[in-house]
Amino acid sequence: MPSKTTPKKMHIARSTWKELASVMGPESIFLLPIGSTEPHGPHLALDTDVTIAQAQADRSALVLEQAGITAVVLPAIPYGVTRFAGDFPGAISLRPGTLWALIEDLILTLEEAGVRRIVLCNAHLEPEHIEVIRGVVLDHSELTQTKAHAIFPDHTRRKPAALLSKEFQSGECHAGEYETSIVQAVDPEAVRESARQALPAVEIGLIQGIAEGKTTFAEMGAEECYCGDPAAATAAHGEEQLNVLSTIVIDACRAAWPTLFSS
Repeated sequence: MPSKTTPKKMHIARSTWKELASVMGPESIFLLPIGSTEPHGPHLALDTDVTIAQAQADRSALVLEQAGITAVVLPAIPYGVTRFAGDFPGAISLRPGTLWALIEDLILTLEEAGVRRIVLCNAHLEPEHIEVIRGVVLDHSELTQTKAHAIFPDHTRRKPAALLSKEFQSGECHAGEYETSIVQAVDPEAVRESARQALPAVEIGLIQGIAEGKTTFAEMGAEECYCGDPAAATAAHGEEQLNVLSTIVIDACRAAWPTLFSS
């Protein structure tokens, strides 16, 4: 395995098998970005959640590398449980069991290859989708010599959510200032700026709507499939939020695997 003085950050899809041979082991941290393919207002591409998840994994891998820990970023999962945007063109959903099986198979395959530390970096915030990820990691909650330990730094939980923007905390953040800012920071060409700048702020009471049993953005009044304030977005704000997201990941890694950070 690479020593702490020669850390590596790798993207598995851009590596050869020989380049991966030295990092497929128990001391490396593998990060799996999880997103969705769904409408995000008239100003963001359908792969917005993939972009955000990928950026979170990449930024976290960089911090791990700087801490002397080998980090490997896996190809992103571009589909999730995506029902809320189903009234708009482009929403592609997996069944919960399909998503569960997909993540489970990836974890088991990595486990067979000798990987023991896996981080799920998720950016799709639909409750049913998040519940699947929470369930999967419960089945992989212990690190042993033969079993992989998977963790889910879930920034929808109250404590980490408090570190993010007020818009995120309110729940009114589907393609709003929070998500739009991050995309501006990492993939500005994916933002339709003329459309974004003309969009009014929209509040749909997302959290309350979910509590009342509403199941689609359209049902909640998001006529353009967004809520929040995308016109207020800035790349600088996106950088701030991305740094917070990576901090949430690193804190979760420290809590799960303290010996990696102490040696």
